[in-house]
Amino acid sequence: MNINMTFFGQMLSFLILVIFTIKFIWPPLNAALEERQKKIAEGLAAADNSQRALAQAQETADGELRTARAKANEIIEQAHQRANQIIDQAKNDAIAEAARQKAVAEAEIVAAANRAKEDLRKQVSTLAVTGAEKLLRREIDANAHKALLDELAAEI
Repeated sequence: MNINMTFFGQMLSFLILVIFTIKFIWPPLNAALEERQKKIAEGLAAADNSQRALAQAQETADGELRTARAKANEIIEQAHQRANQIIDQAKNDAIAEAARQKAVAEAEIVAAANRAKEDLRKQVSTLAVTGAEKLLRREIDANAHKALLDELAAEI
C-alpha cells in the first residue's frame, strides 16, 4: 500500500465529511444557535423592560402612598378640628344649661322668699291681732275680721 494513496483516501473521506457537515449538519446547528441567541436577546430585553416597569410601578406606588398619607393627615386634621368644635359646642351648651338652671333656681329662690315673706306677714298679723286682743282683753274673731287682717298683712 502506498502511503500517498492512503493519505489521499483519508483526505477524500475527510473532505466528504466536511462537505456533508457543511451541507446537512451545520445549517440546522447554526439555525439552533441563532434561535437560541434570539431567545436570549428577547429574554434580556424583556428583563430590561420588566426592570423599567418595576421602577415605574415603584415610583407610582410611592406617589400613591405619599398622596394617601397626605390625605390621611388631612382627614386626621379635620377630625381634630371637628372634635374641637364638638368640645366647644358642648362647653357652650353646658354654659347655657348652667345659666338656665341658675335662672330656674333663682326664680325658685325668689318664689320661696316671697312665700316666706307672705307667711311671715301672716304670722306677724296674727301676732299683732293676738297682741291687740291681749291688750284689749277681749276676743277678736279672726274669721269675722279676715278682710281687716288681710289689709293689715298687705300693709306690713
